[in-house]
Parts: sequence; structure tokens; C-alpha cells
Amino acid sequence: MAPRTSRRGAERGAVRRRRLPMRYLLPSLILVALMAMLMLRGFVHSEILADHRVQSPAASDRVPKEILEGGPVIDTRNGREDSVHIPDRKLVLTFDDGPDPEWTPKVLDVLKRHDAHAVFFITGTMASRYPDLVQRMVDEGHEIGLHTFNHPDLSLQSKSRVDWELSQNQLALAGAAGIRTSLFRPPYSSFAGEMDNKSWPVTEYIGSRGYITIVNNTDSEDWRRPGVEKIISNATPKGGKGAIVLMHDSGGDRSQTVAALDRFVSGLQDDGYRFDTLTAALKVPSAHTPVAGLDLWKGKAWVVAVQASENTTSVLVVGLAIIGALVLARFGLMLLLSVLHARKVRRRGFSWGRPITEPVSVLVPAYNEAKCIEQTVHSLVASDHPIEVIVIDDGSSDGTARIVENLRLPNVRVVRQLNAGKPAALNRGVANARYDLIVMMDGDTVFEPATVRELVQPFGDPSVGAVAGNAKVGNRDSLIGAWQHIEYVMGFNLDRRMYDMLNCMPTIPGAVGAFRRSALKRVGGMSDDTLAEDTDITIAMHRDGWRVVYAENARAWTEAPESVQQLWSQRYRWSYGTMQAIWKHRRAVIERGPSGRFGRVGMPLVSLFMILAPLLAPLIDVFLLYGLVFGPTEQTILAWFGVLAVQAICAAYAFRLDKERMTHLLSLPLQQILYRQLMYVVLLQSWITALTGGRLRWQKLRRTGAVGLPGAAGPGGATQQPEMDRRPVG
Repeated sequence: MAPRTSRRGAERGAVRRRRLPMRYLLPSLILVALMAMLMLRGFVHSEILADHRVQSPAASDRVPKEILEGGPVIDTRNGREDSVHIPDRKLVLTFDDGPDPEWTPKVLDVLKRHDAHAVFFITGTMASRYPDLVQRMVDEGHEIGLHTFNHPDLSLQSKSRVDWELSQNQLALAGAAGIRTSLFRPPYSSFAGEMDNKSWPVTEYIGSRGYITIVNNTDSEDWRRPGVEKIISNATPKGGKGAIVLMHDSGGDRSQTVAALDRFVSGLQDDGYRFDTLTAALKVPSAHTPVAGLDLWKGKAWVVAVQASENTTSVLVVGLAIIGALVLARFGLMLLLSVLHARKVRRRGFSWGRPITEPVSVLVPAYNEAKCIEQTVHSLVASDHPIEVIVIDDGSSDGTARIVENLRLPNVRVVRQLNAGKPAALNRGVANARYDLIVMMDGDTVFEPATVRELVQPFGDPSVGAVAGNAKVGNRDSLIGAWQHIEYVMGFNLDRRMYDMLNCMPTIPGAVGAFRRSALKRVGGMSDDTLAEDTDITIAMHRDGWRVVYAENARAWTEAPESVQQLWSQRYRWSYGTMQAIWKHRRAVIERGPSGRFGRVGMPLVSLFMILAPLLAPLIDVFLLYGLVFGPTEQTILAWFGVLAVQAICAAYAFRLDKERMTHLLSLPLQQILYRQLMYVVLLQSWITALTGGRLRWQKLRRTGAVGLPGAAGPGGATQQPEMDRRPVG
């Protein structure tokens, strides 16, 4: 019994382990729901399953003579071939293609003012979108007829498609007004005498399904917009005869229809005509039948779903407008302010103040960096600025500390501690540092000889408390690396120029940054409150009144993730940590002084450009796909290429500022299609983790040691190409 119990327990544990976490499940559900809403929206806007073909005229030799010469009410139920005329001095106004949110209410207002009634032949697409107007028609005594769901020419459709058009139209009517109707008017129909060998079989089939087909005696031709007088003339029957009058309350500008209707009804009422519904004019029972039970609830559910899709689309359109404005604003600010920044720091004679020549402490927090640490330390020893190097080994299990000690390099020492995380390692390094200026870098990064010198020169200005360097991707030979290279040059370094000019730099990169010891001490050192300690400390510097600036020539070459899983882990941590940092410092918005300035200027900019804009940016691609599938295709493609052109201009300028080769930009279009989507999902997952109260643990990437200085050789004079282990860690 014991082994069986253990096995069952293990199986239950496996089930628990296989359960999909909410941060994965919720994005998937949101994506599926969004796609469903957009598909439904395309469906009810006749962008899916729409068929705009129209049958050419055909012979009429197989149409019964009684139908061709009969009235506009055609009854083919139970095998009959009957037609009915409207009694003299009675007019049945009919309106096709609605309801329309602009014109149908105006038509209803005119009819109500003259105490006239009509028949509205509604399409299912419009009734689903505007159910309140259908309910108003019924409440005000008008009659409803079907005009199909998508408005196709039924003579070109199969019987199954005809059945679907009818049932879906009835479903929309049931959801909108709780009724069914037996009246039907085929799209593109005309007078009874125009029935031909193509349309007659459809009319017979419609009758077999229990419907009466309604055509017309007079056609106002209001869809042509011929003018009010012509509409009235076309609609008026001759010799006091009764008639079914064809008009439209949707499908375009119906201002002439509304104006003509007012005069038409008033004038003919004075001549003794009565305007009524079809069944009232013929003195037969109403065409409406109440719907109850499951059919009613199905109709209601359909209408609710359509309304949800309409509202969702409206929200998405607003979001698209917001992201469009944010993208253009960001690009505009980036271009303008980066130009000003470059001119400022590159002009002849520019100086931050007195030259900084005193020694600097360089801190290298390291956890299992055996494959990278040797190159990192060697690059620091080659610095042209006096430094001490402190490698803080944070409980490594791969001999990282021993590798550094065995190098026996001057001014390089190792501080060991039990594993406590990067913030604790940096604080330990600060406590052991000899000098007042402190440079921090990652264990997988290499510096150029001039990096430290360039990085600390801004401290010649006593108001500067921290400096952000220029982090660059070293392993850019892969496609993912090339995409990150574009992102670093354009999205990070161009951004830093902009934020420098606005005095609200959001993040000093962990790969290359420098601090005054006094500034670090005043803000309490590095904090482990968030997973983005670099953003946290930068915001704290601003709030304490220090300037944070960007040193473009302080270049550091870092190893970027080389697999999608590693990239996902890194960016997930960055995104979530940034949100944590913004939330932690939220009180800055209401405070005074430097903290308040950053809270009311920097925090909104960071929130808009680093969180809201990336979160809404997928809408550009969502509407791209929607436009490609459902149209307008040409305008959609032009709009997308317009956005891409703006991005390309910014990227090209950023590459020019950083003196990078433009050939890497050849992959920019592909980056926008593939790489951005990954970043969107990562940010969405971070949002969900935050909103659901989830906790994200530190996720270390497995290093390969593949990054060195461009063109540099490793120890011994040979270019190092270590074996790369790209498996993700934790």
C-alpha cells in the first residue's frame, strides 16, 4: 500500500507542477479574447463572409405570369404562388439596409411627427450593432422585416448560405427586440415584374422556409441622391393607387431621404393617403411573433457579444491613437533633444569642469561568471585611468573568485560573501572601496581603455551624482544579437540623450555606471526592494537632488542573451523591476523640490515611454494584421511603412551618433515584425504578474564568455573563442 500511496502523491504533485501559471494563462486568454472580438467585429461589419457580387439580368420564362403581373407581396408558402396588391389610398413605406445610428433616428422622428408607420427591412449586421434602434422601431408601432445578415445577392448563394442569412438575421432581431418576423425582402430586389429565372427559385425557397417576400411598387431611388423633388416624384403612386414605397435609412448620406420623407408624408396625407404597416394595410395578423426561452437568450447573448466587440474595438482605436501620439512624440523628442545633446557635448571647448584624474574604485559583482570574469578583469587592468578593481564574489560555485585570484593582477582584489544578491554585493563593494568615485559594471562586460576616464569626467560638475555610460552589445553576430544591438543603440542610448537634456535619466545601466560615494550614502546605497536596482538607485538620486547625466564615449561591451528563453527572462525581470521602482517612488509625484520635479516630469515620461507606450504598441501590429486581412489593405500597408520609416530615420541617426555600421539596420523591418512581439508579451506578462500580486525571483542568464573588445585578442595573443554553453539557468 505504501508504494501505491507514494505513487499517487507523486502523480498529484506532477499535476500541480504542470498547472499553467496565471502569468502565462492570462496573456493567452487575453490574446484569444482579443482575436475573437476583432473577428466578431469584422463579421458584423461585413468584412468577413461578405459577398458583393450581383447577378446579371436573366430571362423570366420560368416565372409564373401571376407573379410577374401581380402585386408586391409574394406568398410562396406551402407551394402557393400568390401575390397581393396594396389597397387604394394606402401606402406602405419601407426602409432598407438599416438601422443606421445617424439617419434611422431622423426617419423615425419624421414618422412619429406625422403619426405614420412603416416597415423597416433590417440587416443582421446593423441590427446587431444598433439593437436600441430596432427596439425603438417596435415600440413606436413599426413593422420589421428581414433583409439578410450580410446583404448578399441570394441568387448567387447556396441553400445553406440562404438558411444561414435568414437564421442569423432572426437571431439579431430576437436579441434586439425579442421577436421574430415572417417578412422578407431580398437584397437587390425590385418590382414583381423584374423577377427572373435566377431570383424566382430563391423566392420559392424563401416561401418554403415560412417567409413572405416583399418587393415594391415605387422606387424612390434615394440611394442615387437625385434631389428631394425627384425622390418625391419617384415615390408617389399614380391615380390614387396603393403602393409599397422603397426608401433607405442606411448605406450613405440620407439627408435628402429625410427631407423628402417629411414633405412626401405630409403632402400625401393631405391628399387622403394613409401610411401604415404592411399587415395593417392588408388587415392580416401581425408579422411579429414573440421569442421566448432558449432562442431569446441566444439572441440576447449574441447582441451582448457584438456590443462587447464594438466597445473593445472602440477602446483599441483610442489606444491606437494614444500610442500613435506617444510614438511620434517620443521620436520627435528623441531626434530634437539628441541633436541638442550631441551639439552640447561635442562642441569645441566643452568641459564638465575640472578634469578628473584621481583614482577610481571599479566594482564587479560576480556570481558564477567563470567564463567571463577573466576578460572583464583584463579589460579593466588595461584602463588608461588609475583604478582599483574589486571583484565581489557573491557565493559563486564555479570558481569565479579563484580565477581572479590566480591572475595575480595589480590593484585587483577579491571580496567573498555568501550569496545575497547583486545589491548586497555592490553595497559590500562600496564598503571596501578606497576612493570617492565608484564605477559599477557587470561581470560579463568588458571596458575599453578609455571607458573609466570618460565615465568619471562629468563629476567635474559638483551637481552630478551619477553617470550613465554607453552600453553596447558585444555578441551581435546572431540575429537576436543584431536586433538587441539596434535596440541598445536606438532605444537605450538615444533615449539617454533625450533624458539627459530633460534632466530625468531613468536608469543607469548596470553594465556601465558611476556614482559619488557621498551620493550613494545619502540615498542609502543599493536597495533590494526591486528587481531593477539600477532604475531604483537612479530615481533615488534624482529625488535627492543630484544630476544624472550620460557619457556617450564611456563604452562598455556586454553579453546580450543569445536565445529567446534567456532574452525573455532578462526582459521580464527588467520590465517587472521598472514597474516596482516606479511604484516604490510614487510619492515623488506629490512632493516638493527635486523629488517633486522628477515625480511630475520624469515619472510621467518614464511611465509613458517605458511602460504605457510599449504596452499599447502591439495595437499597431494588431491593426496591421486586421487591415491586411479585412482591409483597407493599401492604406494599412502605407501606414505601417510610414511608422517603420520614422523608426528607420531615428535608428539611422542613432547609429550615426554612435559611429555604428548602418548594415545592421537591414534587419530592422524583421525586428519590428518578430522581436517587438516578444517584448510586448514580456511586458504584458510583467503587468499581469504585478496586478495578480505575483513574485518574480532573480533569473540569472548563463554566460558564454563570447564578448571581448572589438578586434581584441585574449591572453596569450590569441583571439578567444570559448565553447559556448547556451543553456538557460533558472
